Amino acid sequence: MTRKVILASFVGTTIEWYDFYLYGTAAALVFNVLFFPSFDPLVGTIAAFGTFAAGFLARPIGSVVFGHFGDRLGRKKMLVYSLVGMGVATFLIGALPTYASIGVAAPILLLLLRLLQGFAVGGEWGGAVLMSVEHEEKGKRGLAGSWTQAGSPAGLVLSTIIFALVTLMPGDSFMAWGWRVPFLFSAVLVMVGLFIRLSVIESPEFKAIAAQEEPAKIPALEAIRKHPVNILLAIAMCLAPFVCFYFFATFMLTYATTTLGMERQSVLWIVAAAGFLELFTIPLAAALSDKVGRGKVFLWGAVLFAAYAYPFFLINEAIPGTGTLLITVIVGLGLIHPLMYGPMATLFAELFPPRVRYSGASLGYSVGAVFGGGFAPLIFTALLGLGWGAVASIPPYMIIVSVLTFVAVYIGTRPGRRFEDEGLPAKRSRKAVAQGDLV
Repeated sequence: MTRKVILASFVGTTIEWYDFYLYGTAAALVFNVLFFPSFDPLVGTIAAFGTFAAGFLARPIGSVVFGHFGDRLGRKKMLVYSLVGMGVATFLIGALPTYASIGVAAPILLLLLRLLQGFAVGGEWGGAVLMSVEHEEKGKRGLAGSWTQAGSPAGLVLSTIIFALVTLMPGDSFMAWGWRVPFLFSAVLVMVGLFIRLSVIESPEFKAIAAQEEPAKIPALEAIRKHPVNILLAIAMCLAPFVCFYFFATFMLTYATTTLGMERQSVLWIVAAAGFLELFTIPLAAALSDKVGRGKVFLWGAVLFAAYAYPFFLINEAIPGTGTLLITVIVGLGLIHPLMYGPMATLFAELFPPRVRYSGASLGYSVGAVFGGGFAPLIFTALLGLGWGAVASIPPYMIIVSVLTFVAVYIGTRPGRRFEDEGLPAKRSRKAVAQGDLV
């Protein structure tokens, strides 16, 4: 069942992130033209990324609502509801009329559907992580939680590849209807995800707590009241990982096509290649955190991201080309980002007791995602629009968030800060079990 739960978390999270990242790709390449056509191209991109950021603003609301019922009624039900909500919103975006058809109502409806996406994904992450972690024994929880994290690059790879394939269409056909295909395809993926998720059992740790005591009346308020420092630390821990990810996964499409003059299809394949590598490096980083400690692995990731900020731009602008961008994106997204993102899921689960774990972990993650991920493409694009050049304007922002995350991880992994003793006991050998039975 543990393997089945991990598979269900991975597949379901992959589908949810496919939907979520699909919007980011479309915002960089399509929505600025179809939904904000009266703006200057760069301003239109900023407006499109503004609706992208709005999805992150809805995530804390989703985390509170889903966390409330997840801590009171169980993790499994909330995962089903979040998947359905995300699928409906994404499908409707694919069927949405453009500005040319219904005028200003088009970007308004786009914004509303993006908010629904954000609300749904706000409840997805916490439930998927806890189902994986709370089914696993001690000493392996880092690896178990990482498969939910791996669903993020898997969704990125899937959305990027499908979007890259539809860009092979003639330009007019792609802009007329081809861009809709990846969004409409979400309906098929959601049905697959639901089939898998409905077959798993509830978290044993949640069932144990529910049998021993009354659930918290308002879990989010209890988490804020009893664990305020841990929530603030979780928010700060999110900054560098999310800025790193959305820099390479979303803003890169704007930077490479405008500043470096590269074809959008080439950039999409580069992002997909780096994301594919993350499917392996995220679990490896998490497994390493089970051996040497989550803090050490996470801290090294924050340090390397800060150190990589200037070299990335200097190298790409000194030697522009597809090969250069491929190598530098793989280093940033495929090697540095997993060091932070791999241990994150289990670390967040360990910051809160089972009674309010869904609410606490989801709230810290979703609020951190607003500041670290939701505004990142918007901030990057605005900094690029200052006219100072990418090398001068963007790296300081990357370094600042890395420092903040470093401090938060260092404090959050000190002795006594985490609930490390929670979770299933390690499995005993057959001999030990037999001896125990005899006694």
